[in-house]
Amino acid sequence: MTTENRKPKTENRCITVIGGGLAGSEAAWQAARRGVRVRLFEMKPLKFSPAHQSPFLGELVCSNSLRAEGRESAVGLLKEEMRRLNSLIMAAALATRVPAGKALAVDRGEFAAHITRALEAEPLVEIIREEVAAPDPEATTIIATGPLTSEPLAEALGKLSGQQNLHFYDAIAPIVAAESLDMQKIFRASRYGAGDDYLNCPFSEAEYAAFYEAMMHAEQAPLKPFEEPRYFEGCLPVEIMAARGFRTLLFGPMKPVGLTDPKTGRQPFAVVQLRCENREGTLYNLVGFQTKLKYGEQERVFRLIPGLEQAEFVRLGSIHRNTFIHSPGILSAYLNFLQYPRIFLAGQISGVEGYVESAAMGMLAGINAARQAVSRSLITPPRETALGALIAHLTNTATKDFQPMNVNFGLFPPLEGRIPKKLRGAAYAERALEALAEWIDRELAE
Repeated sequence: MTTENRKPKTENRCITVIGGGLAGSEAAWQAARRGVRVRLFEMKPLKFSPAHQSPFLGELVCSNSLRAEGRESAVGLLKEEMRRLNSLIMAAALATRVPAGKALAVDRGEFAAHITRALEAEPLVEIIREEVAAPDPEATTIIATGPLTSEPLAEALGKLSGQQNLHFYDAIAPIVAAESLDMQKIFRASRYGAGDDYLNCPFSEAEYAAFYEAMMHAEQAPLKPFEEPRYFEGCLPVEIMAARGFRTLLFGPMKPVGLTDPKTGRQPFAVVQLRCENREGTLYNLVGFQTKLKYGEQERVFRLIPGLEQAEFVRLGSIHRNTFIHSPGILSAYLNFLQYPRIFLAGQISGVEGYVESAAMGMLAGINAARQAVSRSLITPPRETALGALIAHLTNTATKDFQPMNVNFGLFPPLEGRIPKKLRGAAYAERALEALAEWIDRELAE
């Protein structure tokens, strides 16, 4: 839909979006696509969180991967649903992708620049570089400030939600320069012969034992006195996983299954995979090696990885707080507060986990905030869709110990009949996309 053919009656309606990450950017885009003016507040570059470095909107700080692409996976299905709803984030990802096997990974800089340019060029979006300390409960507002929400706004959210100190901790993986790697020890391959997009650092049992011992005795960055560590199970620091037992990493980020070292013709005892960070292939991310080790310890321990003995670490791992709302009983199925219906939440702060999930919640919040601004009824996607499954998770008041969640088929309504396991993903996708198409025709046809 172009600016020229949007309905005139909506041109003077306005919403506020606080936060210019994935969720806020997607929310602003969706609202503008519906002819609603948007004031998008982003505190960068006047103020940066502990993990952000770039002034661009949509900056990625943890990984450059948006995970599996095939729609037979839950996150791949979510991507497809977002594409069918004209997602800005998905368009940016496809335009700036880098090789990553069956995953969708992007060039971070190009990805953020693409998002920023698109919103700067959108006449209905005004980007305001200011920090917002508290939302106006009388104005239609989307809070999409992400896992590193500033202290003043986090305090305001605590008052709105009645919940205090709801946070856990997320860790960032290191990045190394490609030219500093010893390619005589490293081999290219994806698991089970699915291409050669990953660099693999193979360990013998003795090398793994030495690496494990060094990690177990490495010094970790201390938490602040008021902080209580509550890690997200799907993104544990590598040293926390290692502390669970000598072989734990062999079933996690260092699993060798599906890989054969061409120098020996055998499966390594363990392996560290490196994923390309940019199109030029000059930077690589240590896959699954998010960490809170001290910087000097990271360099010492990670240089014990075969092929990384002389590695140049262009970014070291770090630990940061993730803030989120205990959303069941607080948010509606439209992503607004039950007690403050003009305030919407989007992104990780709403209680989802992951880049794609965060952007997806921004999409739905943007659609509904725009509809509220023009006095239209709010909508929620069908339960059978990946979008609807996430909403169901956020609003499930039967949950005893709510935690942020990646999209997964366990959140979907069960399939009818007995379907072989290897065919279930495709069956979920077929059902979801049929339901989404009907919903779009029924609810979103303008």
